[in-house]
Amino acid sequence: MNTIILFSRPDLDIAPEELYAIFSSLNACRLRWHINRGFAETIRRKTDITIPAEREYDTLDNIPCDDSMMISYGGDGTFLEAVRLVYGHCIPILGINHGHLGFLANTPRGETGRLFENLCAGKYEIQPRTLLEISGDFPSPVEHPYALNEFTIHRSEINMTYADVFVDGDRLATYRGDGVLISTPTGSTAYSLSVGGPIVAPMCGCFVVAPIAPHNLTMRPMVIPDSSVVRVRVNSRARYSSVSIDNRSFKVLCGAEFFIKKAEKSIFLVNPQNISFYDTLRNKMMWGLDGWDKHR
Repeated sequence: MNTIILFSRPDLDIAPEELYAIFSSLNACRLRWHINRGFAETIRRKTDITIPAEREYDTLDNIPCDDSMMISYGGDGTFLEAVRLVYGHCIPILGINHGHLGFLANTPRGETGRLFENLCAGKYEIQPRTLLEISGDFPSPVEHPYALNEFTIHRSEINMTYADVFVDGDRLATYRGDGVLISTPTGSTAYSLSVGGPIVAPMCGCFVVAPIAPHNLTMRPMVIPDSSVVRVRVNSRARYSSVSIDNRSFKVLCGAEFFIKKAEKSIFLVNPQNISFYDTLRNKMMWGLDGWDKHR
């Protein structure tokens, strides 16, 4: 790995000292780098760091992808935007957390020196992650119809939403309530978790179908193989409902249908500290911690 592709939002509230530390570490490790145009403008505004025009990018089409790695600097929302950039380029992505929980962007900020040293020394592992591919009755063509976390249908008006769900052509159920979501294993610790879905290890070959605030007590999340094709039909009293692909939302008409399946290509996450998924669960979500742990 010789090239770092930096990505962040232009409105990131980052101190000049952090920016100087990032570029000092890049230069100390003699790494080539590129940076997205919006973030470059933020750096120029806050520091006197020189960024040549040829180092800026809007897309990755003109950047050599061999031996490159993308680093997302921000929270999980920024990380999801970075995923849309790297999809199809086989560039692994690492997230430095400048947000809150940071489950995807789980590398602590302020450790860039040691981070880049470990990357240059090859002290990291790369993990493939499954994405959803979504097609259907969107109001306009979707530029990136893929989700790392989840696809959801949810109400946008006061009336509850009805969603008819079919798995490989077989009717599963009609979900009545605030909506329904289909999640990847990676997304099982995101929205799916907050609606009562199971936590799934990221390397499992499955999807989670979970109701959102169901109106009947018998509705429970369900795990299905990721070889399945899920068809969802919006069947609501309200004229409009909302659908989302990760952190992007769209308004759709009643009767709209969507097809969800495993995307042909994966994305690749970088774990520079070789921290297991279960370590992250304990550290980020206090998984299994109770009063007994402090007495051990």
